[in-house]
Amino acid sequence: MRALVTGSAGFIGFHVARRLLADGWTVVGLDSFSAYYDPALKEARNALLEREPGFTLVRAQLEDKAALDAAWDGLAPDLVVHLAAQAGVRYSIDHPETYLSANLAGTFNVLEAARRTPPKHLMIASTSSAFGANTAMPWRETDRSAHPMTFYAATKAATELMGHSYAHLFGTPMTFFRFFTVYGPWSRPDMAPIKFAKAIFAGEPIELYNAGDMVRDFTFIDDLVEAVVRLSAHPPVAGEPVGPDDSLSPVAPHRVVNIGAGAPQTVLEFVDALERAIGRPAKRQNLPIQPGDPQRTEASTDLLFALTGFRPTTPIADGVPAFIDWYRAHYGV
Repeated sequence: MRALVTGSAGFIGFHVARRLLADGWTVVGLDSFSAYYDPALKEARNALLEREPGFTLVRAQLEDKAALDAAWDGLAPDLVVHLAAQAGVRYSIDHPETYLSANLAGTFNVLEAARRTPPKHLMIASTSSAFGANTAMPWRETDRSAHPMTFYAATKAATELMGHSYAHLFGTPMTFFRFFTVYGPWSRPDMAPIKFAKAIFAGEPIELYNAGDMVRDFTFIDDLVEAVVRLSAHPPVAGEPVGPDDSLSPVAPHRVVNIGAGAPQTVLEFVDALERAIGRPAKRQNLPIQPGDPQRTEASTDLLFALTGFRPTTPIADGVPAFIDWYRAHYGV
């Protein structure tokens, strides 16, 4: 079994690649090691992957079509997990051009490669931000996503539509998964958990937007990987009813699936868990809510459960200490 994982040196890509290797897959990882955040963290993740005999790395950008095609054709993958992207909600406000290039042009190259040499299943990362301005909770995959609140969200929603057109025209089975506030070991330093942990250890204030009155569906990385792996065994089929009530019959082999805990908690509750795991209180600085930030996110996990029999179950009381254990070890705190 052969898998191509784009963004293999990234937070989620690293964990997915490592799990596939542990399950006996041959994995080719593709990553550009961009400087969006410290490439040393990406190198450290990649070093662990390269210890595995079944792993090969291709250093390239998705926008480099020739490099992507060479990696794709050399492997002839059964499974493609496309996780490479320009991430970050707030960064997209000031640097939208990077999202246009990586998320749209890069994903277009992936779709073209799949058109030429189809895998058995093409899985592509989307985001809970695609739900945009929807306020009815929990968010379900059938809810409208026509009102993105950031350009990052707009690019991700656009890739879902691009994928649907390719699935309909060329028959490649595609699953887009919408992630909800993923955290855990090896997470990105621009994400709140590491920013909070770093500040608490240093005795510096953490920044709480909307005075911490924000609700998020915190999803532990191991649960997310388990969901992705289980979904990989269930490629969609055009016209096949799917869903918790068997009512959704897609016209193309294409589906969107939420991957979230389905148990939203406040940011303040997450900070409390960090304080307990670290063993010291946080200094708190209250700030206004940021442009493009929803006050609440909540995933319906009914479709994920209907397809795989699995729902994420790790509470922050268990996930946060595991994250802090890794943080202490990796950063020598």
